Amino acid sequence: MVRLPDTSRRSQKNVHFLRPRRCFLLVVITLGLWMGYNHIYHHFQAPQALLVLGGWLDREHFSAKFALQHPQLPIWVSGGSNREYSEWVFTEAGVDLGRVHLDYRAVDTVTNFTTLVDTFQSLGISNIYLITSDEHMPRALVIATIVLGSRGIGFKPVISPSNRPPEPIDKIVRDGLRALMWMATGYTGADFNPRLKSI
Repeated sequence: MVRLPDTSRRSQKNVHFLRPRRCFLLVVITLGLWMGYNHIYHHFQAPQALLVLGGWLDREHFSAKFALQHPQLPIWVSGGSNREYSEWVFTEAGVDLGRVHLDYRAVDTVTNFTTLVDTFQSLGISNIYLITSDEHMPRALVIATIVLGSRGIGFKPVISPSNRPPEPIDKIVRDGLRALMWMATGYTGADFNPRLKSI
């Protein structure tokens, strides 16, 4: 009598090994399809507000000029320069300060979005112009896709030109993972930011 080798254990190990990989792949594909659908759906909607990501003064100057082309839209500046300077920039450009909302809760790019996404949703804003500088836009796009997309809010990127070099890919990956963590848990990981230790 010839005994065949027992492959049941080996096949069980392979099944257990493949299940997490398949689940992860399914999650990634589902997330990608959902975000792609959101992007296409919102592409044809007119933006209802401007979101300016602070960090560099040239973004605010650019945004003030851009805002003049869209006089009916409210403007949110997240983590921008001090109040007096921001108000001066928009006033000097001829923008009514009644349209401008200065928000200083954000401490980094992820929290630029997480601190305002519920405000946009509560106001019924489903599409925005997203304004930041060229070197910063790739990271902002990843975070916006996840954070804004989680609330069904679309966006159209508007680039403020700069002469700064592109950001490293590790920043984009890191903040993309933080945005996913926020979507799953509500936690941004912002308390690991060294700037917070001085507050």
